[in-house]
Amino acid sequence: MNGYEFTLAGARLTALGSGALFWRDQNLLCVSDMHLGKTERRARLGEAQLPPYETHDTLSRLQADLEATGAHTVICLGDSFDDALAARALLEAEKLWISRLQAGRRWVWIEGNHDPGPVDLGGAHLFELPVPPLTFRHIAQQGYSGEVSGHYHPKVTLPVRGRAITRPAFLLDTDRLVMPAYGTYTGGLRSHDSALCNLMRPEALAILTGKTPHPAPMPRGAKA
Repeated sequence: MNGYEFTLAGARLTALGSGALFWRDQNLLCVSDMHLGKTERRARLGEAQLPPYETHDTLSRLQADLEATGAHTVICLGDSFDDALAARALLEAEKLWISRLQAGRRWVWIEGNHDPGPVDLGGAHLFELPVPPLTFRHIAQQGYSGEVSGHYHPKVTLPVRGRAITRPAFLLDTDRLVMPAYGTYTGGLRSHDSALCNLMRPEALAILTGKTPHPAPMPRGAKA
């Protein structure tokens, strides 16, 4: 399994190249900000349309991660759908696909700021979930330790072999982990943004997603 291992509050975790988080000791997989139905919402609102396969692509990657890890618990860390109407507008085949992924697993939808959780798709629906020594919530809160959150869709730009590469990234310090967006076409917030610089400690790492997850000091400043 391709990933970067690290510890947070004593828990041994693996950042997968897909943007998912695996906690082997708990047999737990966490994904954040899937924003399923983004294409449907943009079309509904008359915005520039996206290719119509983002939900299929995101669910395909989630299925692959579940098969690779064998996780029995899944935490969807908020903004699983682009809005409440997007959840209801899923194709029947997509709803059945999610049901198949849920079968035999504990499945937890964490409430996000875009959606409260799809109440008709099975699973538990919570504002946050403590799994000591960690707490899973959608938006990070100052003053907490052992926190896993999403919301910001962090991405970083690094110079590699004479060129700049930009990828979604996990942000990690001694207190918290901020997850990258898992969904296709979700966009991102650069790590030098003040919201992330004020949240993360100076020694924070960025773990770039991709074929080989790559850790580096979290880029800060206007040129990051």
